Parts: sequence; C-alpha cells; structure tokens
Amino acid sequence: MNPSRRSFLKKSAVAISATTVIPSKVWSAQFAPGDKVNVALIGCRNMGFGILKHHLDTGMVNCVALCDVDENVLKEKSDSVKKDYNQSPELFKDFRKVLERKDIDSVIIGTPDHWHCLIMVEACKAGKDVYVEKPMANTIGECNIMVKAAKRYNRVVQVGQQQRDGKVFIDCMNLIKAGEIGTLRKVNIWANFNYGLGTVPVPDSPVPEGVDYDFWLGPAPKRAFNQARFHGSWRHYWDYGGGLMSDWGVHLIDMGLWAGNIVEGPKTVITYAANLSKQNMARETFDTMNVIYDKKDFVINYDLTAGIQQGPYNSAYGIQFIGEKATLVADRSKYHLYPEWDGQNKAPKVEEISYDKGQESHREHVDNFLACIKSREKTSCPPEIGRAAAVHVHIANISARVGQPILEWDDANNRFTNCEKANELITPIYREPWKLPEV
Repeated sequence: MNPSRRSFLKKSAVAISATTVIPSKVWSAQFAPGDKVNVALIGCRNMGFGILKHHLDTGMVNCVALCDVDENVLKEKSDSVKKDYNQSPELFKDFRKVLERKDIDSVIIGTPDHWHCLIMVEACKAGKDVYVEKPMANTIGECNIMVKAAKRYNRVVQVGQQQRDGKVFIDCMNLIKAGEIGTLRKVNIWANFNYGLGTVPVPDSPVPEGVDYDFWLGPAPKRAFNQARFHGSWRHYWDYGGGLMSDWGVHLIDMGLWAGNIVEGPKTVITYAANLSKQNMARETFDTMNVIYDKKDFVINYDLTAGIQQGPYNSAYGIQFIGEKATLVADRSKYHLYPEWDGQNKAPKVEEISYDKGQESHREHVDNFLACIKSREKTSCPPEIGRAAAVHVHIANISARVGQPILEWDDANNRFTNCEKANELITPIYREPWKLPEV
C-alpha cells in the first residue's frame, strides 16, 4: 500500500471514530444519576423495543413509560425491562396519556408506519425529542408535516435510518467523496428477501384478547380484524405500510442520496412493478419492482425481488457505486472497492480495498440521538433526510398503484405534474375522530 493510501485510510478512520459517540464520555462526566434522559417507548413489539434496549444499554437512560395497544406485548416488554434493567416503567395503552407526563424528555416511536406522523407531531408539541422508526411516515404528505413540526417546535428528531452511523457506509462515503472511485455515474441497488411476499392468507377472526384493535387502526380505514394484516405482516398493506419497497428502500436509497448529498425528492421516476410470484400470499404491495431515479450527475437503479434471498456479490441486498476509476460494493457487513484497469499504464487505476467486519449500527444511531439531545444539534438523520428517502420510495409505490410508469415530481410544490390520480395518494384521509396534524 502506498503512503498516500495509508494516509487516506488513517484520516478516514479518524473521521469515522469522531462520528461514533461513546456514551460514558458523552454523559457520565457531566450528568449526575438524577439527570438521566427520561424516555418513553410508544409501540413496543419489535424494532421499537430493540431501540429502547440500545438506549438503556448506555446506562444513562430511564425508561419511564411503555405504551402499546396490546396488553400482552406491554406485559412481556415491561417484564423484560424490569428483569434486564431493574426499571419499572408506567404502562399505557393511549399515547396521549404518555405525552401528558412532564418528566418525559424523549419518545421512541416504534408503531406501524401509519401512526408515525400523528404521534411525532403531538410529541413535538408536547416538548419531547423524538426517535421515529423508518420510513419516516406512510405518505409524502405526512413526511412534509413532520419536517415542519420538528422546525416549528425546535425538537431534536432522529429518523431510524441507522446506516448513517455505520462504519461501513461512513467509509464508503469517505471513499467516494475523496475521489477514490472517480466520478460517480451509477448507483445500483438490490433488495431480495423472502418476507416481502407477505404471509399466508387466513380468514377474518375475532380480535385477540387484550388488543384494542380500533386504536391500532387509528387513522387508517375501519376493517375487520385479520391476523395477516396485524403483528408482523401489516407492512404489506397500503393502509399501514409500503411493503419491501419502503421497508428496505429507505435504507438503501438513502445511501445513494448520501453519495450525492441529495436532500430533496426526485424529478422523474420510472417504475416497473408487478406480483409475479405464483404463491398465493396475503398482501397488496408488490413482490417484483425495478425503479430508475435520474439525478443531475448520476442515476440510481433499484431492483427488488421478494421471495428469494440471493443477489449479486453473494448478498441478498447491497449497493454498487460505479465510477470510472472503480466500483465500490457494500452491504452492512462489508465493502469492497474493485479497481478499473488502466490499459495505457498497465495497472489498476486505484488500489483495491476490502473490509468485512461491519456490524449493525442501531446503537451508534442511538448514541448520536442522545448526544444531540444534550447538544441540541441536528442528528445524523434529521427529518429532511428521512423525508428525502421516504419520498423516493413512496413515489415508486404510487407509480405502481396508479398504473403510471413515469411520474414527474415537483418537489418544491409537493405534487406530480403529469398525473392527477397520483396526487390523490400524496396525503391520506384520516378516519374520524383522528385528524391529520396541522403545523
């Protein structure tokens, strides 16, 4: 390895370590035990509870409240908090009662996507900082409202796109922005997961004991209870989520946007989407999609296939950044820089680089959130970034839903310029008595 490359990687490592917050250094030197951050979790079943555990693992957080519409989940998670952290949070089924507590500093929103906007805005109004899971909201209109709310109420908000704090992707951005791949021309993305097919169809059934199903539906349309639309599989229905496209799309497309420092929606989106699997599964979302996003200086191609777990470079999902000097390929665990060959000089245009010790970065993302609560600075994934990624995936889904393969988007005015039917899906109509937040 030549000296310049050693110097680059050394500087890169320093930059990466500077972005990683070590909780003991950030908190313990300045905060007495009574000054810990008081956190409430709203939506306790899966990812929300995982994010809460990362908060608690810092040793500098009090979990003062848990909120869920399922009493069974509440009991299970409260027992876990007591057993593992010796804390006894107050339990709620109505998030509005949580927000009435003056001693709560921040809330984690781990609900299905259709609840994100309403809870986040109310939390901001109540003076709470917010960690909201991705995608930031289930519609473009709700994302816009959330951006406004964070600004108006001057709250610290972290959207759960944790790759922004992962070493693998921080390294990748440093390599790209240092010119190691040359001019970026293409970002190819793929995401192939079995779960994207949906779940096995089942008939409607009685609401499980202990579940406030009407509250779970909230602003979504009234429907009979069906287990295939509930815990673990709600994201395959437009009322509550955007399928595999929104679940993984915001993470991976976000990396393409980061490479180009893009924080606005796309101008043109070309989409192919269909349900091509022959399996009879419960879902409304699509199992096969290809989407093209044209950018000013490069193009992003997104390739989604549900029901399989294979992909390029032996990875079920990944990102390929293509430049004229090299191609950089990454997933959360690794990256590899493949040099192009310089025929004139009979040598690679750049040196090959490989790294394979990457890990999930939820904890680092939480650390960044907690540090920003203290400093009042912007998080690594503020609402503007969460919105940009969400707008990209929602436009692709809208294109497929209305049968318009090419959509033109006016980001400044938040509307489609070539399809009024698509404009009808920008902002949801909330079921009474719930009302779309106004900021």
